[in-house]
Amino acid sequence: MSDTVRMIDYFVLDVSNKPGEGARVLGPLVAEGVNLLAFTGFPRGRRAQIDLIAEDLAAFKAAAKNAKLKLKAPKKGFLVQGDDRPGAVHDILKKLSDAKINVTALDALSAGSGRWGAILWVKPGDVKKAAKALGAS
Repeated sequence: MSDTVRMIDYFVLDVSNKPGEGARVLGPLVAEGVNLLAFTGFPRGRRAQIDLIAEDLAAFKAAAKNAKLKLKAPKKGFLVQGDDRPGAVHDILKKLSDAKINVTALDALSAGSGRWGAILWVKPGDVKKAAKALGAS
């Protein structure tokens, strides 16, 4: 089976860089039954950035509003899923390289049961070109 690549909306949340912030953000979303397709967090200066990709945008936005989470406007990224194999990430990066697109960031992992997944970001001006190169839906 080939990889599926979806262009997604992701939401950025700026939080304190201290223990418990991830749980504080996720708690209200879990309580309202929001399913996330991806969550990534990393330090950014003295603070931290959390990127969230939700399965159901309407439910996510409502839950975030109820929890008073200060989300920044949505940005575009890509979610890749497929059968795990040697070279899976290389195949994606090669397509972008051949299209002369620089990858801003990429997180990839084995999902178990022979599956893999990744989230990746490119500069806003390269989103449409990347979507075409990756065959994104």
